[in-house]
Amino acid sequence: MKRSGDSEGEKRRKRRRLLQELGDQKIPFLGPTERGFQQLWDSSYTGLVLRRSCSLPVELHAKVEAAFLTLRKKGSLLRDLVRVRDRDVFTAVSRALLGEPGHTYRYLDTRLFAIPWHSEDNELKAENCCDPDFRAACKALWELNNFFCSDVSQLKEGDRLVQGAKAVNTEVKQGDEGDSEDSKNSEGVDSESRQSEEGDTESKHSEEWDIESKHSDEGCSGTKAEGEWETGSKHSSEEGESSQIKQCETSVSSHSEAKCPTWVTKAICGSEPKPVGPEDNEKPVAQLKHSLSDYHIEDKENRESRCSPPSLPILCTGPVKFNVTLLNYMDPAAMSQLKEEPYYGMGKMAVGWHHDENLVTHSPVAVYSYSCCPDQKGESSEGGSSERSFWRIGLKVAWDIHTPGLMLPLESGDCYYMRDDLNTTHQHCVLAGDTARFSSTHRVAECSRGTLAYIQSRCQEALSNLRTDPETGSHSLLALLPTTLQHCEEIHNEVEFEWLRQYWFQGRRYTRFCSWWSRPMEQLENDWRLMETMTKLFLVMVEDDGTAGDNRRDMAETLLSALTDRHQQRQTWRDRCHSTLAQTLPPEEAPVDRPFWGVDDPSMPLPFDLADIINRVESLLWRM
Repeated sequence: MKRSGDSEGEKRRKRRRLLQELGDQKIPFLGPTERGFQQLWDSSYTGLVLRRSCSLPVELHAKVEAAFLTLRKKGSLLRDLVRVRDRDVFTAVSRALLGEPGHTYRYLDTRLFAIPWHSEDNELKAENCCDPDFRAACKALWELNNFFCSDVSQLKEGDRLVQGAKAVNTEVKQGDEGDSEDSKNSEGVDSESRQSEEGDTESKHSEEWDIESKHSDEGCSGTKAEGEWETGSKHSSEEGESSQIKQCETSVSSHSEAKCPTWVTKAICGSEPKPVGPEDNEKPVAQLKHSLSDYHIEDKENRESRCSPPSLPILCTGPVKFNVTLLNYMDPAAMSQLKEEPYYGMGKMAVGWHHDENLVTHSPVAVYSYSCCPDQKGESSEGGSSERSFWRIGLKVAWDIHTPGLMLPLESGDCYYMRDDLNTTHQHCVLAGDTARFSSTHRVAECSRGTLAYIQSRCQEALSNLRTDPETGSHSLLALLPTTLQHCEEIHNEVEFEWLRQYWFQGRRYTRFCSWWSRPMEQLENDWRLMETMTKLFLVMVEDDGTAGDNRRDMAETLLSALTDRHQQRQTWRDRCHSTLAQTLPPEEAPVDRPFWGVDDPSMPLPFDLADIINRVESLLWRM
């Protein structure tokens, strides 16, 4: 039964009670050495594909791994300062975004500005925006991206494991593997709503777990207790000093010669060891399934009933074309504390449970994993304990505690794909291994509102309502309809808060490595200054007693709404730029509060602080 009137606090209390009822019991999960692993993969995780490192071209491995080390050596992998629950936190991983020129990727109220691929088929060859080594590293990742685009497009339904040049189709076996449940009682959630099932579990796992489970894309792993985020965080250069990258003594050619590890061969090819007995914990979990799953479904329905109908999603059709990759680097030895995975007991988490967000619907995700110095003894291990030395991915069906989780160890150079709707209906986490790790996560970002071409076209829309006298240079507005003026002011706010301030908050950090964005952002700022002039002209019309009465009131209300929003957002960005966390960053990485100007700046038509103007418009409306 739906209880649409329940408060968020009440929902949290209900979730806490259910998780307390679960107590110390763990939900079962299966790794490659356990009976039922293959059947579980085939029945409940059909969108997951593993490509073994030995099946990739040796030359590609060499280029990609050299690119990782080059980007790390140059200091271009940086921790993001993101926004979670109205406060700033550092991501646990260091990262950079690469992709199509002019593309961006947005997560956790943070816009990342893609460093261009520097491929041979774009227009960057003539631009001297970075040094040759940096350019070569970017191009290597573009080649990896091309490989993924081709490879994912060629996979057939049922492909699970690629050990050589060909995918292995693992059929669902009708054996006596009763350990795994085939139920897909899942209710997928949109990660942008940040309402994951772990979202409100403070009573069991603390507020900190709540924070890390709401983010996405290998971001903020909770590694500090509540209240220690600010004092415990280190900027990327400090992190770099605390850990040295160790390259493997084994040559890159070992990728082509290495045999697939015993634990993978056994799990996939049918020679399965003795079961470990996850059924011991399954019974109490099954008893809780009905109440917990029903509550989650009810909570999702309540959210949907309160929301306005969403716009139709952009669907991924045709050949796959990954447009960005998010590079991540993390050294577990540099982290003072890593959280234990709390629901399944999978081990230490580098990244909590999440869906990757802001992607084209049903688009795949491709991930290349590189461990700096992999533990080779795992290759011949018969038991499951050695898997803990590997980096692993964990997967689970969202909103479902009945279907066992899946844990998959990754060797250095392994790749995995999440296809179809797996990212929507399931969640995944990253479990830390013993060594530092790079990953390149290729995705089809939903960029309908996130490209340079898009925001430039928006600027032209707004500026088309501004007339400039060719002789005097004076400005005037062409159309005075409230709807037109509202549209222009919305674009004004979008340019300032979704692009300029996002860029100067941390996007410009990458300028010292690649200056591609510098010129476009200068032009955007020039366009934004003209929009400030348009707002000034708008204000003049509103305060002009000669403006028609009804139209004047509509205009005043439109202006007041835009100015109030602008004033509040400027204050929020100022606070973020001057926060305690921001002050811990070195000058070349610290946020810049820009655009900002003083009260007597003659070049600006309006003041930075809009409080007085807002009061004037409010008083005007009061008198009407």
